[in-house]
Amino acid sequence: MNNVEKFTTHIKEGYSFKGDYITLGAALLEGEPIGDAQVHIPLKTLNRHGLIAGATGTGKTVTLQIIAENMASKGIPVLLMDLKGDLSGVAMPGVVNEKIEERHKAIGIPFQPEGCSVELLSLSKEKGVKLRATVTEFGPVLFSKILELNDTQGGIVSVIFKYADDNDLPLLDLKDFKCLLQYVVEEGKEEVERSYGKISEASVGTIMRKVIELESQGAELFFGERSFEVSDLVRLDQFGKGVVSIVRLTDIQDKPKLFSTFMLQMLAEIYASFPESGDLDKPKLCVFIDEAHLIFNEASKALLDQIEAIIKLIRSKGVGIFFCTQNPYDIPEDVLAQLGLKVQHALRAFTEKDRKSIKKTAENYPISEFYKTEELLTAIGIGQALITALNEKGIPTPLAATHLRAPKSRMGVLSAEEIDRVVSFSQLASKYNEEVDRESAYEILNVKLNNAKADGEQDEIEAPIPKKKTGTMKEEPSVIEKLSKNTMVRQVGNTVVREVARGLLGVLGLGGGSKKKKGGLFGF
Repeated sequence: MNNVEKFTTHIKEGYSFKGDYITLGAALLEGEPIGDAQVHIPLKTLNRHGLIAGATGTGKTVTLQIIAENMASKGIPVLLMDLKGDLSGVAMPGVVNEKIEERHKAIGIPFQPEGCSVELLSLSKEKGVKLRATVTEFGPVLFSKILELNDTQGGIVSVIFKYADDNDLPLLDLKDFKCLLQYVVEEGKEEVERSYGKISEASVGTIMRKVIELESQGAELFFGERSFEVSDLVRLDQFGKGVVSIVRLTDIQDKPKLFSTFMLQMLAEIYASFPESGDLDKPKLCVFIDEAHLIFNEASKALLDQIEAIIKLIRSKGVGIFFCTQNPYDIPEDVLAQLGLKVQHALRAFTEKDRKSIKKTAENYPISEFYKTEELLTAIGIGQALITALNEKGIPTPLAATHLRAPKSRMGVLSAEEIDRVVSFSQLASKYNEEVDRESAYEILNVKLNNAKADGEQDEIEAPIPKKKTGTMKEEPSVIEKLSKNTMVRQVGNTVVREVARGLLGVLGLGGGSKKKKGGLFGF
């Protein structure tokens, strides 16, 4: 048996599976693709998460597109976080050209252009289905972590949420929270402190500044109604293929806190809402986070801890998470250790630090008798990558330097007219794009305070001059006590139900609401 035959047998045995799989390309030997040595990834292990890494310009985003579209073709719904705007072309079929035909002939895979069923989502004013969540759904613990508050300040946030629960004051958007925050240290101070303990005005001022900072990054567009139901991410089209939901984030690249806030809340809701699944033949949902270093570079330790907890636990819900970044060490080690699929594009060795990083990266991959991994990391070309995954028994597959297939969909962005067309066919736009600003804490408190002020002025005009009395006069009821006697607030919608869990933290038993959860946030 010559070296090529030996290598081909090695790859075939390592990448042969009983269940269904996606094919990424053919393995390379001495720089040449071996068509009979194809590299497959079993669907069964795609909930074990993954990493796509490599230097700028080596083809990371195209690889993300290849994996995502092939998942969708196998009936797996996909969620893409698109920070650069490179992924909208998934909605349209690709084009056949000489280079693509040559590539596919070399790897032994026929090329058939095909677009995916796409839903465009937006956190900002970009066109697409609007993504929103209420402050209530975050809960005090997660909301405090996002604001990077200390324990004392976090305790005040918990009081705000408890007071809102007890007095039927829906916290839907940031103006509700700010209004109630101001209220408990001014008009309602005495009553709140009597029922919940003393509140530091200095701490309240710090919390208010943190909320304003979050607002400055555009968070007021995200907090509110109608809340996005994560069950709408798990959809198939009329042909049984997974719908690809693309979150368009091109206009918030410089607002990492908003992106981190959204991502963590979305993953927390997925974890809270999806039932336990055990081992499935394929995931219910796969999430791809492009430019992942933007999250981890700006995230506080508290947020990093929560992301790590989600990564460890969410796979049991049938969900896989895939990070795309320049260097594997952009990802915290505790998270990196949870990633089963690793796709490593070329790295560049311009400095001593770069060479040390490459050597360290090479040590993360299985030893291969066919490759010198450290050398290969700087030698592979565009559209090539080192791949190792988990087989159906959870054992790492052999290292395969892979000549990747071309995307079936378009490599490039949609035009403005194409985006309009995709949005016009959306099944979700009519459900989520209508602005809802129902009566909540802000409106309720302002109406009640105005009424109380008017009543007080009228009483002052009509009241006779009191005569002196001996003994103690009966104490006048406080403003809060007067307000609490007014009519109860009618609750509408599912975002203010007290029994629901507020995100991942409540599920993990770390707090996140004053009442026990009954079922998922969205009844999924």
